[in-house]
Amino acid sequence: MTPIAIALADAEARLTAAGVPSPRADAELLVGHVLGLGRGAVLARAAAGGLLDDGDVAALRGAVERRASREPLQHITGVAHFRGLSLAVGPGVFVPRPETELVAQHAIDLLSAVPGPRPRAVDLGTGSGALALALATEVPHSVVWAVEKSPAAFVWAKLNARAAGADNVRLIHADLADALPELDGTIDLVVSNPPYIPIGAVPRDPEVRLYDPELALYGGEDGLDVVRDLESTARRLLRPGGALVIEHGEQQGGAIAALLAGRGWRAIATHPDLLGRPRATTAVR
Repeated sequence: MTPIAIALADAEARLTAAGVPSPRADAELLVGHVLGLGRGAVLARAAAGGLLDDGDVAALRGAVERRASREPLQHITGVAHFRGLSLAVGPGVFVPRPETELVAQHAIDLLSAVPGPRPRAVDLGTGSGALALALATEVPHSVVWAVEKSPAAFVWAKLNARAAGADNVRLIHADLADALPELDGTIDLVVSNPPYIPIGAVPRDPEVRLYDPELALYGGEDGLDVVRDLESTARRLLRPGGALVIEHGEQQGGAIAALLAGRGWRAIATHPDLLGRPRATTAVR
């Protein structure tokens, strides 16, 4: 038997030595994963002198070594938390980031403001389903189409939609460049977190570089190839007055605003994330 407090300290030390950015938090989450507890409960048990049995110690050791190799924490626990959702994630799907939660908020606010009993939204390149399911669960009277090209990611999106019980989501296995022609001119909101990293800008973090699928990361030489496709699709899908929300890199707001202005969009605005970095652009059809 090993005291939880000692197991936490050992795990933190191992993760610190491996260069993991948040070693203490990750150690607490990994202990919680092994015990089936939240972080608060882990800390309470540690403070009360709680113990890990030998099986739990072995499981924790394996989980810590995986994290020390820079495998994403969410792949180890199998869960990414996004707003009020617990999303299943793993190999083949992009792990949703906290900064995308504010992008979701812009989309939720715009969709909530649509008059009528059944507003319609499309998430282009849904990945795990994070944005689509946030819209569907937080604007429950809406209908949301979620488009995903990757077969592997599409499986995760289906799993998450089923777990969320979101019967107002329609999952579509298709390329966002030519998806849903039958809905042209009828959609109130299009949202997307597309691949926007330029091919030459390889991410520094191993968790991203080695584990997130390239299809979800790279957007051509300038990072905007997929953005150009989604702009054309959004312009086709949206009714006049419909809104577009795009997540992008912090250096891309000006280029995306210029692209949208050149193609006739109105009310173009760039919005910061929690750190003040330009993170999302909205526009009106």
